[in-house]
Amino acid sequence: MSPATGDDAAGGAVVDDGLEDAQLHVVHVGPMDNVAYLLRCRATGAGLLVDAAAEAPRLLALVGDRLDVVVTTHRHDDHHAALADVVAATGARTLAGADDADALPVPVDEGLHHGDVVRAGDLALEVVHLRGHTPGSVALVHRDRGGRVLALTGDSLFPGGVGNTFGDPAAFTTLLDDVEARLFEVLPDRTEVLPGHGAPTTLGAERPSLAAWRARGW
Repeated sequence: MSPATGDDAAGGAVVDDGLEDAQLHVVHVGPMDNVAYLLRCRATGAGLLVDAAAEAPRLLALVGDRLDVVVTTHRHDDHHAALADVVAATGARTLAGADDADALPVPVDEGLHHGDVVRAGDLALEVVHLRGHTPGSVALVHRDRGGRVLALTGDSLFPGGVGNTFGDPAAFTTLLDDVEARLFEVLPDRTEVLPGHGAPTTLGAERPSLAAWRARGW
């Protein structure tokens, strides 16, 4: 990411102010170091939160008076432990991959499929279905007018490899196939990968390791 502007007083997030279309707030929450991301549309003030993972009071301080949409990247409970509280307090619409929606603790207003577009104000993020970590895992891609490309990947892609497929070789192959075909083959190397845990990376930094990931099987 571009250099952050420091801690946000609301929620203790780090603010990335280097996008033209949005301001990005990044906060680490919960015992598993989950990362929640808030994109705030500069033109309209609309807010989109990716993964209401934990620590609802911090997330509510982060989103403030307006939250329009919450997208849950997948069904694992460390990514939606605060979802019910956040939705109850804000009235935000809930979105998740269609194949994971039934496992969430709140009704899902819209089940997402590959190629869908998620909108918040003037922001339009592309939905990328990445099967394998869970059946309905999704990533969101934001293409900023200033030229930056963000891929918010949940637990499907991290620095150093794809997400955990729990010893299932078929699931691993499916996930790596999807990550290669739907991210690496269609997005530029400058794409910033913002995962659901830990530090960001770029597709360019990870691309040379794809063959090694496939060979090792995880």
